[in-house]
Amino acid sequence: MTKIKEIAIYGKGGIGKSTTTSNISAALSYEGYNVMQIGCDPKSDSTNTLTGGKSIPTVLESLRKGRGAVEVEDVIFEGYNGIHCIEAGGPEPGVGCAGRGIITAVEFLKQENVFEEYAPDVVLYDVLGDVVCGGFAMPIREGVADQVYTVSSADFMAIYAANNLFKGIKKYSTGGGALFSGVIANSISFSAQKDILNDFTKQTESTIAGFVPRSLAVTQAELSGKTTIEADPDSEQAEVYKKLANDIYKNKVEYVPSPLESDELKDWAASWSDKLIEMKKQEEGDFKI
Repeated sequence: MTKIKEIAIYGKGGIGKSTTTSNISAALSYEGYNVMQIGCDPKSDSTNTLTGGKSIPTVLESLRKGRGAVEVEDVIFEGYNGIHCIEAGGPEPGVGCAGRGIITAVEFLKQENVFEEYAPDVVLYDVLGDVVCGGFAMPIREGVADQVYTVSSADFMAIYAANNLFKGIKKYSTGGGALFSGVIANSISFSAQKDILNDFTKQTESTIAGFVPRSLAVTQAELSGKTTIEADPDSEQAEVYKKLANDIYKNKVEYVPSPLESDELKDWAASWSDKLIEMKKQEEGDFKI
């Protein structure tokens, strides 16, 4: 069997991680690759736009209901253009570790020889990146993923989550953990946002995998339960996702970033706050009559 390319995409909740991952999956499928997407968020909504807006049964939910007697077909569903969709799921509310779904799902898939049977060219893990939990770190710690990316905007909390991810990668890198391959800069509307993220990657000795602009095409597509690739394949936004997907699939860069310490990150953020204040004053001055 040809080696499967396994990619983990992290990001804090609400940053557009699932939107980005699903559009990358759709773009790769559009190019003829056999794609599998595994949602590793307890909300279990990673694959919604690949399945027409429908929620699918999760691995954990199926195991609980089936008391272990679960068939592969019970948890793998065909989405847009033949993409294999899986949701790991999470524990019952108030019980257990939310990251347990990832561990259980991966163990189940390996036990059932799913990768051998479905023979995907690429597997994308959509992982929540703002929760400190061993389960969510598993794709990195166990070296499950060949490459790790994070989706981030120029907002501080998104950058904070990315920096924490870098700390995890650095910690596990000496024990065979997955390495980093780039920041996917999402919801970029202004040049200053690009400057902030470019500077952050410079400070942390990391790289930008691609810039994804904010677009109403994404909102419209998701309201119809689709990815932008499916809803508007010829749009400028779809072309952005297609290029990003192609760049990621071909990317061979893997490295250990250099995360900032908490005080360093706060000082860096404060310096950018001051710069933006000055830029705003300059802008306002330019418009005075």
